[in-house]
Amino acid sequence: MSTATQTVGGPAAPRHDRRRIGVGVIGFGWLGQAHSRSLMRIPTLFADRGFDAELVVCGDTAPERREQAIGSFGFARAAADGRAVVEDPAVDVVFIAAPNMLHVELVEAAAAAGKHVFCEKPLATTVSAAEEMAELALDAGIVNQVGLVLRRSPAFLMAAHLIGAATAGRLMSVVMRDDQFIPIQGHYSSTWRADRNLVGAGTLLEHSIHDVDMLHLFGGPIERVSAHTTNFHGHDGIEDVASATMRFAGGALATLTSVWHDNLARPSLRRVELFAERRHVVIDGDDWFGPVAWTDHDGGGGTLAGDELDAEVAALHDAGPNPDGAFVRCVQLGLPATPDLATAVAAHRVVEAMYVSAARDGTTVTVVS
Repeated sequence: MSTATQTVGGPAAPRHDRRRIGVGVIGFGWLGQAHSRSLMRIPTLFADRGFDAELVVCGDTAPERREQAIGSFGFARAAADGRAVVEDPAVDVVFIAAPNMLHVELVEAAAAAGKHVFCEKPLATTVSAAEEMAELALDAGIVNQVGLVLRRSPAFLMAAHLIGAATAGRLMSVVMRDDQFIPIQGHYSSTWRADRNLVGAGTLLEHSIHDVDMLHLFGGPIERVSAHTTNFHGHDGIEDVASATMRFAGGALATLTSVWHDNLARPSLRRVELFAERRHVVIDGDDWFGPVAWTDHDGGGGTLAGDELDAEVAALHDAGPNPDGAFVRCVQLGLPATPDLATAVAAHRVVEAMYVSAARDGTTVTVVS
């Protein structure tokens, strides 16, 4: 963000009602707006507890986005500098949706100010920076959460539940394909993900860190990886196809194919096949509402999708599928949030090992634990 501060809207007001959490959002592109819409639904989500979130200040370098934040989303004010958001006395929690390279300095500023942090994934462009961010949050004692939102996906939660059941037997194999149109077009309305100085790398770090996190959920720690990457779009340092094989500590194997293409009809889709000794589980299509289908060794099984799937997994998450609402709830109750920054570090280490392997033409690399 710019170092020059430009603030619009009214002055900050003193805070009294701690049930109403003051929110600052840094970065008001597609993700920042998505978080803001989600936060606006919190009064409905937690009406029985009186919890609420107030959109206090938005930080973005683009004047038109600052105006949109106030005029269309109801923020009290806006600033051109992310640090102004952190330093606003009416802000209790900071949502960071700025380009990846800015995450470290913004988390550092929030931790120093004692502000709780929700940081978009990936945490940073390097493992060491991600580790530093997790340590900063831990040392500051702030509630922290990372945008690995598939941990609240009904489809993935149901698949993890099915494959983790004792009746399924041991996990043997995971086959995952993740594809989306390269996010410098369409509803993203930005081009910074084509600049390695801002994003760090391509589809593996920026998008499929979600997938690596889900592989951990399914099978536990990943010990070894072998990977290849390639670049069709020609953006320097931005791989748009990645293929990797992995070995879990428990002996299962996994393959991951991640693709950034130009088919705008496919904004973000996943197919996941999980094979256990006595159960086969498939997620196909929508990575939130399924369908999820399974077949058991005795011929039994089923399919769940949409509202039926959502209702079935309601008991598997503690605060509903809205990750923003869950985070605010944790802040208001003084509870740890999940997934936290430390959880994301594990996925970063696997992704880093994949990049090392790809640079060595697919040589097997041991993941640093």
